[in-house]
Amino acid sequence: MMDELEGRIRDALRVVIDPELGHNIVDLGFIYGIAVTNGDAWIVMTATTRGCPAAGFLREGAANAAMQVSGVRSVDVTMTFDPPWTPSMIEPAVRASLGFAAVN
Repeated sequence: MMDELEGRIRDALRVVIDPELGHNIVDLGFIYGIAVTNGDAWIVMTATTRGCPAAGFLREGAANAAMQVSGVRSVDVTMTFDPPWTPSMIEPAVRASLGFAAVN
């Protein structure tokens, strides 16, 4: 079950918009995990590709957004490419708006 603070962090991360795709990093499926212990938050996220020029911007945006959440003392954002991101990770409504066909 998701901790209430983790849920508020996830909501805060929706302000971070991928400049290429024009949608937030939560709906795009870039957030792989959020954990919080005593106000210390850990976020594991990805970007579309390993060489994504926006990766640093997205990582910094996620850290800044999470720090705005009441109760968060520190944020550590880890970028990973395992598993690799695919369009199937995008929320279905957003995936359709971007023109990706439904993935079965």
